[in-house]
Amino acid sequence: MVKIAVMGSYDSIYGFAALGLSIFPVENDAAKAGRLLHELAENEFGIIYMTEELAAVLKKEISRYADRIAPAVILIPGVKGNTGDGIQSVKKSVEQAVGSDILFGNE
Repeated sequence: MVKIAVMGSYDSIYGFAALGLSIFPVENDAAKAGRLLHELAENEFGIIYMTEELAAVLKKEISRYADRIAPAVILIPGVKGNTGDGIQSVKKSVEQAVGSDILFGNE
């Protein structure tokens, strides 16, 4: 069974614990969050949800996993709102997979 983690500010992620997901509260400390991301990836977490705000300070670390099957790093909005980075990340992945912009004409 794939383990699923959620990283971000406590206020943004605590609700995911009720769903049975493993939560890892971390503020925007790039060094600490980067170490945590690599630790989760090495400990068989196949999916890592991360708040967009935290992802903004971890772009280099996240890019390390972009061409790998696991872990899938999926950006989610936090309590401070949606930055649009999550949808752009999914859009880019789909474009790479199918070779086409799936939202062409829908923007």
